[in-house]
Amino acid sequence: MSGDGVRIRHIADADWDAITAMESRAYTELGLTEGRAVLRARADASPETCFVLDVGSEPAGYVLALPYPPFRYPDLERAEEPAVVAPDPPRNLHLHDIVVAERQRGRGLGQRLLTHLTRTAGARGFERISLVAVGRSEPFWSKRGFTAYPGISPGGYGANAVYMSRPHAPDMQDSGVQDQQDPGVQDQQDRGVQDPGVQDPGLYDRGVHVRDRHVQGGGRAYEAS
Repeated sequence: MSGDGVRIRHIADADWDAITAMESRAYTELGLTEGRAVLRARADASPETCFVLDVGSEPAGYVLALPYPPFRYPDLERAEEPAVVAPDPPRNLHLHDIVVAERQRGRGLGQRLLTHLTRTAGARGFERISLVAVGRSEPFWSKRGFTAYPGISPGGYGANAVYMSRPHAPDMQDSGVQDQQDPGVQDQQDRGVQDPGVQDPGLYDRGVHVRDRHVQGGGRAYEAS
């Protein structure tokens, strides 16, 4: 744990009440909530790339990311299939969800989660990171080196959802995620980044859900603060 009481760790069974509550508050208005069973299935598909951020002893944010073929993304209405070891696994890590609780936004916690995930991606040999920007958050992620692919229409992620990706870069965390209201990533989720112009509410990056049957499109990624 750092001197300010912030710690990032792997998800434990006891975290799911808090994660489900944060996810619901972040995505209900957008019509993009998934529910506990589906969220757990995402994490179970790649537990080594999914994390919780604690402030003191309380979960205050989380990130869900999993390997997914480039230009494909999870179906928000379906749970992931059990993980299967592939002979040639995807070298793309899909940032599906990144959320920071409302009361903790504006402290740069979304950036910490993003930095931690980026370092993890590098350590595990991923070559690219993708996400689905939602809620008009494309500008936020563009400033952080992500490129939009307008030819891909992430079905099920709401209007204005944009599939984006970027090569893995160790300095991704220094690319501008500010501890302030930023229209790109809210300290809430990462299911496809929502409008980067919104307050740095909590980093939504619902990115792309990854499941056994790869759905072309994007995930959820909101702004991360």
